Amino acid sequence: MNVHENTTAVGASPDFFSRDVAKARRFYFDLKPTRRRLLVVVCGGLEYCNLYYAIHRSTFPFHSIEYVAGGAGEVKLHGQLFALNPGTIFSYGPGVPHDIIGSPSAPLVKYFVDFSGERASALLNSCKLPPGHVAQVFPSNALTALFDELIQSGSRFRRGNADLCLKLLECLALKISATNAPLEDLETPAFATYRQCRQRLEQRFRNLRTLEQIAGECHVDKSYLCRLFRRYDHQSPYQCLLRLKMNFAAERLQQPGVLVKQAAGEIGFSDPFHFSRVFRNILGVSPAKFRFFR
Repeated sequence: MNVHENTTAVGASPDFFSRDVAKARRFYFDLKPTRRRLLVVVCGGLEYCNLYYAIHRSTFPFHSIEYVAGGAGEVKLHGQLFALNPGTIFSYGPGVPHDIIGSPSAPLVKYFVDFSGERASALLNSCKLPPGHVAQVFPSNALTALFDELIQSGSRFRRGNADLCLKLLECLALKISATNAPLEDLETPAFATYRQCRQRLEQRFRNLRTLEQIAGECHVDKSYLCRLFRRYDHQSPYQCLLRLKMNFAAERLQQPGVLVKQAAGEIGFSDPFHFSRVFRNILGVSPAKFRFFR
């Protein structure tokens, strides 16, 4: 039988949860899952930690992913100390000693999901976050929506929600893999330049049309810009630009009364036929057909 709960204040909860939490949203399924299950979500949630939040464990019964949404602190895994900041993600599990300490000046706000089964370690390895490792996702809020959906789904007492949470956990692993920024790159000038260029592109994409314009807007050489995006974004800056434009256009076309010509013009396409070809290449359907997907 599934057991789950959603709380807005800390009350009765499993012994492995810290009491140094001011407020939490949590859900629980079976806290003693059978070992023969391939993969099962046990519990998860969002915790707003107290000023002196601290956890010291020599082991843990489940595999776990924790994701820092706000505040600061430190985590020690296998005797190595790592800083915790928004966007930091780390894992642990059975046989992995860990210490998590919040900063009194910036209390931690963090999501977590605990899971078990024969595929648990493989899932963590698939997103390059094996038990006892730390990574950073970019942008720092990249996982927030998925974790919120996981908590919402886990908190509803409905048949099939345990399976839904399992699928969301698998989606979370894919998202971690897609947004993972190696720790050794975070403080390098190259990654800082990429991050600034990506943020600038997201702010100005509606007014940019060519690679040369992107490079000029970012104040970097276009060849160097391409190398940065291939390394950290796994696509060219121009491909990124087109995806930003088409996603914006798709959102506009979902609004009543917005014409294809109007959506095209808002992202710099003067030729609606050219816009339709690019839209189809990126999203797989024409703008006209997309309107019926609402």
